[in-house]
Amino acid sequence: MSNLRIETRQLRYFVAVAEQLSFRSAASKLHISQPPLTRQIHQLENELGVALFSRNARGVELTAAGSAFFEEATNLLTLLERAGKRTSLVGQGLLGRLDVGVFGSSTLSVIPRLVLSFRSSHPNVEVALHNLGKSEQVKALKERRITVGFNRLVNPDPEITIESVLTEGLHVVFRRGHAPARRKLLRVGDLRSQPLILFPRTPRPSFADRVIWLCRQQGFEPEIVQEVDDVVTAMALVSGGFGITVAPDGARNLRLPGISFAPLERNRDTTVDLSCLYRKSDDSAVLAAFLKVVRAYPS
Repeated sequence: MSNLRIETRQLRYFVAVAEQLSFRSAASKLHISQPPLTRQIHQLENELGVALFSRNARGVELTAAGSAFFEEATNLLTLLERAGKRTSLVGQGLLGRLDVGVFGSSTLSVIPRLVLSFRSSHPNVEVALHNLGKSEQVKALKERRITVGFNRLVNPDPEITIESVLTEGLHVVFRRGHAPARRKLLRVGDLRSQPLILFPRTPRPSFADRVIWLCRQQGFEPEIVQEVDDVVTAMALVSGGFGITVAPDGARNLRLPGISFAPLERNRDTTVDLSCLYRKSDDSAVLAAFLKVVRAYPS
């Protein structure tokens, strides 16, 4: 009994006869002739070693064993149908799970929009966000703990694809009333002698190093008064009067009391790319579907 060889076709044929209680009606419903239907039921009964139907003048009736098998066969066919549908949906990227590594200011604008757009077209895909730094994202990708990550200034890696999502300009963040904040457009040279709050503190190199590099390109060393872990902390310190900071476009969505923004004059050096990261070997349909949404995002 443990080596039963029952075909899905036999289960469908049996259920049809059990529902119709007539071989003729079941054959008509299945769009086959009656002899092959009868033959398959006989083979099924031989395989099980029990009679599933009792024959009488009016047609057939289920035996006690047949009634028990009818419940199991119906459940099996339902499970097979469900498995087929789920497999098809997974193959199309319409079902599954997407784990996304996020960080800092990207969670203030870009990431929520991308996730919302993806979820609206893929409601059956579970999306989980994980707050991870740059090196943590790369490690999590290689360990298959996340599907895709978002970060800036990512070093090349032979196992990871780095794809630009959009290019952001930079803004200087001041406490309201600070003299330079009254100007509509600033240059990097305007940061000279200003108390500067940098982020992130680790890992390096990072966005903080980009700001330092910009200052040195203009011939001066920045006056760094504080290095913090993230843009929210940096802007909170600006609000408290500790100094100024430089942040990408997305940070403007974070509104704290007493702060204002002034754009840095835009050129190749005063922009930064937000990139998505994913394993080069990942050919999953869910990732492909999400990347389609990412690539459609206006850059």
